[in-house]
Amino acid sequence: MPLDSTGGAPVPARNVLGGRLVTCSVDPLTGFTRSGCCETGPEDTGSHTVCAVVTEAFLAFSRARGNDLSTPRQEYGFAGLKPGDRWCLCAPRWQEALRAGHAPQVILEATHMAALMTCELDDLKRHAAGG
Repeated sequence: MPLDSTGGAPVPARNVLGGRLVTCSVDPLTGFTRSGCCETGPEDTGSHTVCAVVTEAFLAFSRARGNDLSTPRQEYGFAGLKPGDRWCLCAPRWQEALRAGHAPQVILEATHMAALMTCELDDLKRHAAGG
């Protein structure tokens, strides 16, 4: 977490709406750092910043692109995702899925503002869960 301008207290991560970043999912546990939040940092080269509600169509799309998120990987303690699970997706993958017509819904309050380096806010809003 970055520090404030005086080097003191940590600054909370912000979401795409400008508010405090909220948890995406703890079951399954998601996030690049497995904190449950779609927070990011310099070591997160994939930008795992979009909190999405995965669908069967998206899981099939991702699998076809070489990232199988639905098959359990016990060696990593990963049970595999199923439709309806929330997961921190890489912003470029979400954008690719959008162009292909398979973008899953997004939880805006849990989507890190860094996603806006790749995704347009209007696109994310059009795919907001419950919206």
